[in-house]
Amino acid sequence: MAKGKVLRIRKEVPTTWEEARQQFLWWKQGDGISETTLNDYRYHIGQFFKRYPQAYNPKNLKKCVLEYMSQDMKPATYNIRLEYLNAFFKWCVQEGIFPENPLAGKKKRKDEGRVVNLDVETLKQLLTLPDRKTFAGLRDYALFLLTMDTGIRPKEAFSLLLDDFNFKALQVTIRRETAKTRVSRTLPISPATANAVRELIAARHPSWKDNVPVFCTVEGMPLNRNSWGYRFKMYSRKLGVKVRPYDLRHAFAILYLRSGGLELSLQKTLGHTTLAMTRRYANLVESDLRRIHAEASPLNTILPKKARVVKVRG
Repeated sequence: MAKGKVLRIRKEVPTTWEEARQQFLWWKQGDGISETTLNDYRYHIGQFFKRYPQAYNPKNLKKCVLEYMSQDMKPATYNIRLEYLNAFFKWCVQEGIFPENPLAGKKKRKDEGRVVNLDVETLKQLLTLPDRKTFAGLRDYALFLLTMDTGIRPKEAFSLLLDDFNFKALQVTIRRETAKTRVSRTLPISPATANAVRELIAARHPSWKDNVPVFCTVEGMPLNRNSWGYRFKMYSRKLGVKVRPYDLRHAFAILYLRSGGLELSLQKTLGHTTLAMTRRYANLVESDLRRIHAEASPLNTILPKKARVVKVRG
């Protein structure tokens, strides 16, 4: 080799998009992201390349991506595609697979989000439905109360262990490794919630070890999105109202604000990374202001009430 000449070692790039995806997932796994998020990356990257197999070629990539992202879809769907594919293509550029990221600079669409406002009577009726003479009924009732009391995400609740509850302090801790945002948080719980969870724990099978989640199946297996969703469908039929697991989180947030809770404390309780996400609930609550103002304005007391004119029939 000539003096002063730098030897450049060419990177070997994956030959297929499947190989590239797998290497990307290993890379993300090293960042400590959850298994659920890994599966989401796997799905969305695969969905794109299965529809556009020719896209794993720098000459075709941009055209395929622009066509894929221009399809008619809801803002939430667009934003999800953008988030997962943008991260993957950015990594591909770093690895020398593609010369540029076709989604660089693309912004998310404005998404108002879906917020379900369940009335208090529906929530009260829901609490009467679980058969608390059975383990499954005790579990459902306790999980209903915990979600209405704290706004915990379903998946975070499924991962709770015995040691995560502090009944003396009336607290529950969502560990960093199970929190969606990978930031732990400790939430206060009401005595009614604590009593329901204690009753559920007392009904556990004696052979179950401490690593069996508090909210598990009758076989001691962890609950998941499908099994919990099935239970909600059953309760929805009895209620005559469609209720989904996340609806209880929404109900908590709305009732929390209506009861005088502050936005910042709600943000920390829900585990939102930005206040903008919490504002969705605040905006809905603000629609109550006109009615509240009409009923509670001090002028109702200060100013004399106007006499109503009664028409006299001739």
